[in-house]
Amino acid sequence: MDVQKEVDTRGLNCPLPILKAKKALAELQAGDLLKVLSTDPGSMRDFQAFARQTGHELLEQQTVGDEFIHYLRRR
Repeated sequence: MDVQKEVDTRGLNCPLPILKAKKALAELQAGDLLKVLSTDPGSMRDFQAFARQTGHELLEQQTVGDEFIHYLRRR
């Protein structure tokens, strides 16, 4: 994926990964991709809810070891 911005929220718990993602998305143009790295297991459901509530598209979520990777497209 052609990611325009990456945010590292590893070591942070809810709601910080969402807040940092929200700030990063605000800096992007419509259609741009954001990659968020997290170690918070709750981030899987948090980003699903965030996408539903904000209209940003959650393209993919991955679990790699004890890390969670989220890809969002800015609306």
